[in-house]
Amino acid sequence: MKKPILFLFVSIILSSFITISLTEIINAIRSGKSEAVAKYLDTMVEITIPNKSSSYSKSQAVLVLDEFFQANTVKSFQVIHKSENEGSQYCIGNLTTEKGVFRTTIYVKQKEGKAVVQELRFEK
Repeated sequence: MKKPILFLFVSIILSSFITISLTEIINAIRSGKSEAVAKYLDTMVEITIPNKSSSYSKSQAVLVLDEFFQANTVKSFQVIHKSENEGSQYCIGNLTTEKGVFRTTIYVKQKEGKAVVQELRFEK
């Protein structure tokens, strides 16, 4: 009887860490600063922005994000949908910038006990 309760308790605690990490990632994107987003990126990350889509190393991804945020000053980010499935999460939202609204998808996976961004999509 004690093992199921312990398992439930540990599961709740671990799932709250994932949620906190996704919230922190969303806040980093809201800041419009590539350095803030960088600390959540995996070693390789797929990034899609208008006219550019590829897999990048973390350092390359920071440069791509920096270029995107400099060209598109962030005003706000509104979460439309969040979901979680077996150690991964994704979030869909609207990133409002001075140059328009970008449909944004964030895909986060658990890796070595830490939530890391594996894919970011900013689509008009």
